[in-house]
Amino acid sequence: MSTVFPPEFAALEPFADWAVPTETARYAKRIASTMDELDTFYAVAFPLLKSGTAYLEHVSMEGISEEDKHLLWLFCALVTVAFPVEAWRQPRVPDTGAASIDAVFEPAV
Repeated sequence: MSTVFPPEFAALEPFADWAVPTETARYAKRIASTMDELDTFYAVAFPLLKSGTAYLEHVSMEGISEEDKHLLWLFCALVTVAFPVEAWRQPRVPDTGAASIDAVFEPAV
């Protein structure tokens, strides 16, 4: 069976579609998701954040593996959904209408 993440993070496999490389794509996925989907992702990913951060601190960004890159992107997505889950209880920023994020520069990974 093919995996997207390092074996230590197998619990995240059902959320592989959150491992997207850009902030714009992560925001679009958040907006297109229901609160139930955001809550489920958050409930599984958040408890793994501390061990995931410790794991990624030992990964060189030069020559990073695809599994490690996907793990990094997934935790970036967790940051994107944290505030909607913890505070707003809705995918969009309250009272912003059709506001969007237009990143003009993305970090290289």
